[in-house]
Amino acid sequence: MKMILRLLMVGMIFLILQKTMFAQETTAVPFLLVAPDSRAGAMGESGAGLADNSAAIYWNPAGIAFTKNNEVSITHSKWLPQFNLDIFYDYLTYMQYMPDLNGSITASLTYMNYGQFIRTGPDSPTPIGTFTSFDAAMTVGYATQLSSDWGVGVNFRIIYSRLSDQPTAEEQGRGVATSVSFDVGGMWRPAKLVLPFINTDIGGKLSIGLNLSNLGPKMYYIDRAQADPIPTNFRLGFAYEVFKDEYNSLVYTLDFNKLLVSQILNADSTVTTRQFYQAIFSSWTDQSLSNEFQTIQTSTGVEYWYGKPGDFLFAIRAGFFYEDPNHGNRKFITFGAGIRYDIYGFDFSYISTSVFPGGDASPLANTLRFTLSVGWGGSATTYRGIPRGI
Repeated sequence: MKMILRLLMVGMIFLILQKTMFAQETTAVPFLLVAPDSRAGAMGESGAGLADNSAAIYWNPAGIAFTKNNEVSITHSKWLPQFNLDIFYDYLTYMQYMPDLNGSITASLTYMNYGQFIRTGPDSPTPIGTFTSFDAAMTVGYATQLSSDWGVGVNFRIIYSRLSDQPTAEEQGRGVATSVSFDVGGMWRPAKLVLPFINTDIGGKLSIGLNLSNLGPKMYYIDRAQADPIPTNFRLGFAYEVFKDEYNSLVYTLDFNKLLVSQILNADSTVTTRQFYQAIFSSWTDQSLSNEFQTIQTSTGVEYWYGKPGDFLFAIRAGFFYEDPNHGNRKFITFGAGIRYDIYGFDFSYISTSVFPGGDASPLANTLRFTLSVGWGGSATTYRGIPRGI
């Protein structure tokens, strides 16, 4: 079997991943859209409004501007378990508050391993070696507060994708692609906000975040004519602290997510995609307004904490993910839990096999994510039920 058939197998995995995360358009390196951490993953994959730990470098880097803590975490997950494939995902994050910089520096390393493949000669099925296919990304960022209510964050990312390590049949490329991208996020967390008519102050309870991620040039494995856009993404998130006392807290989150990829139908009936700096605008007007709104994914979740900072704390989480029937039709629920003791934390999340009426099961059904974290420094108080100074 020729080497190109090995790449076709990898390509099938990519199609599964693209179905896993979105159904509107096809992009390169869809692993950049994977919900990376167990906490937000258990809350329906919503986190742009909460974004108050080191994983915020993915959900919304601006949220880190409001933290004064240091944290390192690692997440591991075996992917697509029902297909019995050797695919796994690892995610490492780090954040460090730097008073001299009036903000925090952040970093993350993302690694998606697609497994090992057998290499054969062009005219013989006899194995002559093996190779591993994987995607990886290294991100660094900075977040700071513009005022007591406003924070901003930016990331820069290097992307490396290796589907193969040698030329494929008559193709000139060798199945390796590299690119760069950046993110920009904003967060509003008002210290005082009095609602009209009911004269209620919800300051310190509400946060609204916006994140534009994966802004960067197209990637190609063979030649520029076959380049695909990276998954530029828009995410708007809300978080609200429903209640909190000495031992209990409950937070509600809501995210709206849209892939910003725009296509052009050429005169010869071929289809090409616009550059990212065009797509961030044109992807809102390619279709009718109602159809554009249908491409928006909705995710929501709740998180309940019990305990007191400095003692043992326990959290339970649940969420719901919704995708329009005409644009993927995924509807699934998520669950998870977490514990904190001293400087250590552990979280896990689970995507349920349950299918809501009229919806499709997630290809990631039965997927578990596990996250270990260590946090230090900062205040010993809590914010939205999340223990600080741990």
